[in-house]
This record gives sequence, structure tokens and C-alpha cells, in this order.
Amino acid sequence: MTERVHVPLGDRAYDVHVGPGLLAQSGALISPLLRRRHVAVVTDETVAATHLNALRNGLETHEITVTHLALPPGESTKCWAQLERTVEWLLSAQVERNDVVIALGGGVIGDLAGFAAAILRRGVRFVQIPTSLLAQVDSSVGGKTGINSAQGKNLVGAFHQPSLVLADTDVLNTMKSRDFLSGYGEVVKYGLLGDAAFFDWLEQNGPLMAAGDMTARIHAVKRSVQMKSDIVARDETEQGDRALLNLGHTFCHALEAATGYSERLLHGEGVAIGCALAFELSARLGLCSQEDPSRVRAHLRDMKMMVDLSDIKGDLPDADALVALMAQDKKMKDNRLHFVLARGIGEAFVTADVPPDAVRDMLRDALAQR
Repeated sequence: MTERVHVPLGDRAYDVHVGPGLLAQSGALISPLLRRRHVAVVTDETVAATHLNALRNGLETHEITVTHLALPPGESTKCWAQLERTVEWLLSAQVERNDVVIALGGGVIGDLAGFAAAILRRGVRFVQIPTSLLAQVDSSVGGKTGINSAQGKNLVGAFHQPSLVLADTDVLNTMKSRDFLSGYGEVVKYGLLGDAAFFDWLEQNGPLMAAGDMTARIHAVKRSVQMKSDIVARDETEQGDRALLNLGHTFCHALEAATGYSERLLHGEGVAIGCALAFELSARLGLCSQEDPSRVRAHLRDMKMMVDLSDIKGDLPDADALVALMAQDKKMKDNRLHFVLARGIGEAFVTADVPPDAVRDMLRDALAQR
């Protein structure tokens, strides 16, 4: 039942394994990477309580010993202080240049531990074991690592590809519904940006995924990973095509900043709202039909997800302030904000030719409905 996706990056190529029972198989899969039979695991306290013993048992089947660091859970952990704590812990654990660091957790741990591995001893190898849907379909693949700054999200980091990714779909059974649906925001993004047939499939099978259907979950994770792998292989450092993966993210990152990177808005929820806004903006600019944003919103509603700015609890800044937050985004080039828009479902493209007034007007209208 396990599937495999190869990420073809020359001497930095690696495999992504997708399916149930991979924690139990971790020893067999990680063992070929090791010079000595010991690994350092970076995780968070919540994940450690749920999954660390299963990983340890899987590694011990191949006589691999484990030392671990459990950080506080949550987006606030992606900061300078916890990066320093992690690097100093890895040094105190005497992790060597040829050792392997394991990131066991969601996107926060994957990004932070991957960045720590990238800068430790000028780069040590690491393995991603993503424990959330969002991390399995997106952040664990492609080599983007980093932390947040007071100036914005993911502004400090490095490209550092993992040596292996183990996406154990069994661990998704332990996720809270809200967290799972947040990850689904990244899944639906893939259909919207480049695979209309996958979006069709999600309209039929998304509810089955949410209800726990393992076959549907494996297919959705594998297809998402395959799409990301294809894009990363063409454009590893986001000079062109890889920017398509940012569909919905320009709006999302501004909304995350506006809500203080708090539990008010999870990342995947922001992506879902951002995708709906991107399609709305595309329709207003005459790029796609009016039916496309309606269809996107209808599917997100069917999945019981956040869709509109009115779904975010509490106050939000005005449209001008939100546009100003977008100006902090990494996608600014030559003082122009680049958007991912769409000519239809599955037909996304990147453009800097977006009238700022059109963005402000759309956001004003959306805020007026709160």
C-alpha cells in the first residue's frame, strides 16, 4: 500500500515514501543513510507524546539509537531563540557532519530543524518525517527551510533538501479535525494551480479523506507530492515555475501577520481563503469566468473550511493595511508584488501586472461583509 515519489535533483535526489506504517519501517528506510547507528531527533512536545516512541521502536529494530529535543508546539517556535536552542543542542549532542538529523513533526518543526541542519557545520543531512497533512503534502518536500522574523513569515532561511521523506499516513488519524482541514488547504491548492482533474477528484473524494478513508488520503498525498516534485525539479530555487506553489499565499501571509500568527488563523486556513481571494481577483480582472471562484468557494464550504475574511474571528486591519502587509512578502521583486492568478481551475500563472487598486477594492468588499 506504500507509494513512492522520486524527487530528481541530481546528486541531491531523494525519495518520498507515502503510506501507512512508515514509522515502524523507519529503521530499514533510514539505516542506509547512516555512517554510525545514531540519530538526533528534533520534534515538539505534542508530537513527542504521540509519535516519538513509535519512531524510536522503528529505529531500534535496526539497532539505531536516538537522542531527542522536544520544542514547544506552535508557529511561535519558528524564531531565532528556538533556532539557537536547537543548534546548540545539536552541537552538545555531538552531531557530526556525516550524521543525520530527523525532523519529526509538522511544518514548524520541519522548517526549523531543516534550517538548523542547513547551518550546522555548514550543512548536515536530515530526514523529514512529517506528522501533519500540511507538512506531508507541502513543507516536507522541496528543501525550503527557515524561521519567521518580526518583519514577516519565512524571511530567514535556506534551501536545504532532505535526504528522505517518510509520510506515514497512519499518523493523520491522530490529527484534530481543524488541523487536518488546514492541511487540506494545501491539497486543494495543487488542483487549483495545475491539475483540474485532481480538483474534480477532490470534489468527489475530499469528504472521504476528511472522514478517514486511507486509500483517498494516500492518493491525495501522493498526487500533491508528485506535483510539487515536478515543479521543484524544474525550478528548485523559485526563479520561475516554483512560484506557482504560492497560489493563495500572498493573501495568506498578510492575514497571518494581521492575526499575529496565532490560533485565530492556521496556515492552511489562510491558504484556503487566499485561494478563494486569488480566484475572485482573477475573475474581477477578466482572467477567468465568474463560475470558477464560485466553484472554489463551494468546495471549501462543502469541506467545512474557512472561505471568507468573515470566517476569521476578531478584528482585521483595513484594506490599505493588508496591502501594506503584502508588501513585506518574499514575492516582492523590484518593489512590485507578484501574484499567482488563474485563467481557470488548473491554470495558474504568476504576474506582477495587477493594479493595486483592484486588490484594495476587492479586500474592501470582502471586509465589508464581516
